[in-house]
Amino acid sequence: MSTLSVTLIQTNLHWEDVSKNLAMLGDKIRSIEKTEIVVLPEMFSTGFSMKPETMAETMDGPTVSWMKNIAQEKKIIITGSIIIEEGGNYFNRLIWMLPNGQYGYYDKRHLFAYAGEHEHYTPGSRRLIAQVKGWKLNLQICYDLRFPVWARQRNEAPLLSETPQVPESEYDVLIYIANWPERRNHAWKTLLQARAIENQCFVIGVNRVGKDGNDINHTGDSMAVDPMGEILVTSANDEFIHTITLDKTMLDTIREKLPFLKDRDTFGIKL
Repeated sequence: MSTLSVTLIQTNLHWEDVSKNLAMLGDKIRSIEKTEIVVLPEMFSTGFSMKPETMAETMDGPTVSWMKNIAQEKKIIITGSIIIEEGGNYFNRLIWMLPNGQYGYYDKRHLFAYAGEHEHYTPGSRRLIAQVKGWKLNLQICYDLRFPVWARQRNEAPLLSETPQVPESEYDVLIYIANWPERRNHAWKTLLQARAIENQCFVIGVNRVGKDGNDINHTGDSMAVDPMGEILVTSANDEFIHTITLDKTMLDTIREKLPFLKDRDTFGIKL
């Protein structure tokens, strides 16, 4: 119960070709021998497309069905975002798919206006914090990384009864999935470490590689970061599949010895 295995899949994507991406990712996932969670990039079935009118699916569509099937087949949790149409609106929606077919979802809050994402998609209004084996995971998407308040550990919760000197944290792991371009990869790498340090949590960032349909290059730089901000694993430019085991005992020890979270501010978010 004190460990959690997470697999990062950093890959190139077939531009706006759902069937090719699902076939390619299916092969990659089936090649993984043992893991508990598989993390895919943002818009893993299409690339970062601004054509939701033609690329969007419903929650009953082929990509969600594919996630259900492969999660059940491999007995794993799969997460990544896809383009969803719901109620006449389009969402960049992260799906958290369990092996029993149940799921949660998070709609990207911070839409990337620089690329016109806000003109095509509707922003989300709530966070998703999932629970696995006693771990709590905060799930976010790409541009969200630039907005630390959206990820900040809040302090409304009471102290843990078992260890009253350590305030309870909202979550233990932050996961960011992305299509983050090479030209701003310094910000990506720096902010992943910053989010780990300020929230005293593990951070997993999964980005794509290769050029997209707009000729924008991505170097990946996917990484896992420990609660002190140290990079545990990373890779640039190449496709990359790596499984890392996170240790809850290490996390709890850091939070106990360095109880910085007890000094955090109380705040709310106005949506």
